[in-house]
Amino acid sequence: MFLEIVTPVKKVYGGEVSIVTFPGVDGSFQVMNDHAAMVSTLKEGTVIYKNRDGQHEVEITGGVVEVLNNKIVLLADGLVSQEV
Repeated sequence: MFLEIVTPVKKVYGGEVSIVTFPGVDGSFQVMNDHAAMVSTLKEGTVIYKNRDGQHEVEITGGVVEVLNNKIVLLADGLVSQEV
């Protein structure tokens, strides 16, 4: 599945991933291939995604995520820090 992470300032990441963990407002949740369509708000916290290069983390200040047809778009309010 394809993950795109975007802030108002720049595109942070775009590429294939196998799993993503998000800091949801009501608790963290994971998205894997063929996940049902959804839109969710996110709180400040860590987004963790795994791709063929390993596990990566991005600290966000909040945002919104949309999952549709194996494409995930994360519109982050901003970044706290990033480890790639």
